[in-house]
Amino acid sequence: MRTLLVIGIGTGNPEHMTMQAIGALNRADIVLVPRKGEEKAELADLRHEICRRYLTNPDTRLIEFDLPVRDGSVPYRKAVDEWHQAIAGTYRTLLDGHTGADGTAAFLVWGDPALYDSTLRILERLRDDPPCRIEVIPGISSIQALAASHAIPLNEVAGSVHITTGRRLAEHGFPEDAESVLVMLDGGLSFGKLEMDRFEIWWGAYLGSTDEIAMAGPLCEVAGKITQTRAEARERHGWIMDTYLLRRRRSDSAG
Repeated sequence: MRTLLVIGIGTGNPEHMTMQAIGALNRADIVLVPRKGEEKAELADLRHEICRRYLTNPDTRLIEFDLPVRDGSVPYRKAVDEWHQAIAGTYRTLLDGHTGADGTAAFLVWGDPALYDSTLRILERLRDDPPCRIEVIPGISSIQALAASHAIPLNEVAGSVHITTGRRLAEHGFPEDAESVLVMLDGGLSFGKLEMDRFEIWWGAYLGSTDEIAMAGPLCEVAGKITQTRAEARERHGWIMDTYLLRRRRSDSAG
């Protein structure tokens, strides 16, 4: 039975690789390295750097491929489903062409495979055709890296943490019963739709990498600087990955 290794590689620092991840990497017959266009070449470069540092199995081969592009002209859910189906088809072709029925392939996943990444959903489409075994090696997520960068706990004492997306924050606002809200996948900086004087923010981009940027403070004071810094960083790199934590200011919570 073919084995698919889904390996979390952290948020941009090769030293995020765990011993378990390194061991899994060296069990693979092939490592699939996606290309996402020139503007995201750094993402492929990081995967190559990880392999250069930690891959010691001389029989493991790196297979680069072009990742299908999501169609932005159709409704979001439909576009994502069609995109995932196209990626699954690409994976099937690569696996059939480069591994045997009992081969092992590794997928190096940014952050942690269980958190806002679709690799596992896509691979489910391949699980029975032919039968294969999926093995997940967890990684450091952007959420963990954000908390570490700011040296803060994610939750208040005995409190909860609500994880959501920029799209949902923009549509529904800050959840009324939430204490701490972590926002991911927010290209539109949806915090700009909130009553800014009510919240504090801890924001970070390229977390864990040498290009890391982190800012924190009352949202009404730092929102403009975050917006400008984010735009400049995206222009400079051609891409950006960022996340942030929102929390009601203590005066607002008390009121």
